[in-house]
Amino acid sequence: MSETTSDGPRPVGPASPTATAGPVSPGPSPELAARAAALDAADPLADRRKAFVLDDTVYLDGNSLGALPAAVPGRLAEVVAREWGELRIRSWTESGWWTAPERVGDRVAPLVGAAPGQVVVGDSTSVNIFKALVAAVRITEGREAPANAPVRDEILVDAATFPTDGYIAASAARMTGRTVRPVPMAELADAVGPRTAVVLANHVDYRTGELHDLPGITAAAHRAGALAVWDLCHSAGALPVRLDEDGADLAVGCGYKYLNGGPGAPAFLYVRAEHQGAFDSPLPGWNSHAEPFAMAAAYAPAEGAVRGRVGTPDILSMLALETALEVWDGVDIEQVREKSLALTDFFLECVAESVPAGRVGSLTPAERERRGSQVALRCPGAERVMGELIRRGVVGDFRRPDVLRFGFTPLYTSFGDTLRAASVLAEVLAEVLAEHPAGG
Repeated sequence: MSETTSDGPRPVGPASPTATAGPVSPGPSPELAARAAALDAADPLADRRKAFVLDDTVYLDGNSLGALPAAVPGRLAEVVAREWGELRIRSWTESGWWTAPERVGDRVAPLVGAAPGQVVVGDSTSVNIFKALVAAVRITEGREAPANAPVRDEILVDAATFPTDGYIAASAARMTGRTVRPVPMAELADAVGPRTAVVLANHVDYRTGELHDLPGITAAAHRAGALAVWDLCHSAGALPVRLDEDGADLAVGCGYKYLNGGPGAPAFLYVRAEHQGAFDSPLPGWNSHAEPFAMAAAYAPAEGAVRGRVGTPDILSMLALETALEVWDGVDIEQVREKSLALTDFFLECVAESVPAGRVGSLTPAERERRGSQVALRCPGAERVMGELIRRGVVGDFRRPDVLRFGFTPLYTSFGDTLRAASVLAEVLAEVLAEHPAGG
């Protein structure tokens, strides 16, 4: 095993031979199996597993698509048969379709540390990032600046951001007459200055699973007079987020990863209460109009987070997400975080014990406070390895050129799952190593 440094993965633990000399792995020890059983027996979230549709597969890809909550199929059948099939247009009022974006937003709000009335659900993550960035630039543009102050003409973006975030930032910059300046995440707080309009950052790195400093970077942006927009796709539902407490200005997250809303589930947009009056969306639609059914020629924005709406919401996906969020009723997000860290700790330990020496290196920080809810391992032949893992019932995913990603969803991932995943990984890597001693 290895851990991340500024120069990439490096070995940790006892000295080990290179991959060319590694023997076939015997698998995890009986002691690890006993610990997995004990940890599962003591898990306060163990009962939540029954709320999902699961099988014998070890599913470690909830950081891409969450598992199906068991209540969703019945709810969707009811929506299709009764609300759409019988009530039809009446469901916009009688079934509450019209108010769903704000109602579901208020269900998301506690998971991201937001008071009611600041989160609206709808559209995709990309669309919401575009709305948030342009609106943030317009907010800073509208503030009175000191005499001789430089123009706030830059949008700072994490240099390793998810590609779409970068694409959207470039488009927002063209629209608003700004330029995008990519900055390594470790340097982002220090890079904010008088020319910064907005900082766009990922709370958790999608590739490595590293958790970034939301309160610190937000505070740095505010000291410089800029706003901070946060991408919460890999943190909402995986760990505590405190948007209100930490002063975040705007934030966006998806509904289909740790929130388990299903493929293409609508995203959410957080607009801090103090910014809602100045939130000027680049996509004004009739759904965010102060009088949507007046069909007025001129646009007049509604009050509150409703300004984040655009057009007719995708009701089937919206209501699937609403039902999926019921699995969070009564869940302590601090327990979710503690289990997430315990799962990733245990996985790293199991891999270190059972995987052939020198065969993988961890891109995920060893320090708990810097870790999200996934483990990313760098591995020669990673695409082939992940294909074989999936064939044997352990589902993670592959990121080019050589990264295996394993997402740990505390509501339904067990320690037994974690041990099995490490065991199968060890078997696959030992076999690949035997076939290709050079590790390719």
